[in-house]
Amino acid sequence: MSSGESEIVIYEIRDGVAWLTMNRPQARNALNEALREGLREAFARVASDDAARVAVLRGAGPVFCAGADLKEMAETSLGVPPPDWIPHLQRDSRIEKPVIAAVQGAALAGGFLLAQMADLCVAATDATFAITEARWGRGAPWAAPLPWMIPPRVALELLVTARPITAQRAYELGLVNELAAPERLDEAAGEIAAAIAANAPLTVAAGKRMVREVAGLPLGRAFELADAIYEPVYQSADAQEGPRAFREKRQPNWEGR
Repeated sequence: MSSGESEIVIYEIRDGVAWLTMNRPQARNALNEALREGLREAFARVASDDAARVAVLRGAGPVFCAGADLKEMAETSLGVPPPDWIPHLQRDSRIEKPVIAAVQGAALAGGFLLAQMADLCVAATDATFAITEARWGRGAPWAAPLPWMIPPRVALELLVTARPITAQRAYELGLVNELAAPERLDEAAGEIAAAIAANAPLTVAAGKRMVREVAGLPLGRAFELADAIYEPVYQSADAQEGPRAFREKRQPNWEGR
């Protein structure tokens, strides 16, 4: 199922995976108002679409996303952007399903944001990542989670130098989960997405929530919160379906309840 090639964000469902394609290749998928709104609508659709168990975000053309559209920014004299100016899943807890970024070419500024806020990231071996705001006098408050994800000194390097890092270095730092040859990027992202889509959706959602919410908590409090997050999972019908399917030597039939 597709929303059409003319859409600024193409939405396709295949085997439980929602493929979201930023479709502005002529502008290196720069985040103008139309693309930002298209992403907002696409993420909302993922959240409400029962057929989608996981999403893959990618860019059309050779570049994942070059960041905000600086020409539009100059025309509008943008000052302080609102927190949701670019859809930011780390600030928005409404999307319980995992999102995978499949990064080819450059992920710059707002494109880096999109890769950062995704739950997992697969990158082509020729991809690069950079926070370029310092080069243009802009800000990057969206990068606040970065010192939680990678060493603080590396986060500071990215913020103050505006220089790109390679996909290999991003992988070694833990910013990227898996590297793939450019021609295998979609395949590699699809394999991870398929593995997620086959799993119990309530358990997957709880795992995502736990990782987001316990970071930085004292260990005792982290366990308390984790117990509370997983309690509804244990009480669900799916928690009985899994062992039953194992006993009957068949695949589970997940209902998400």
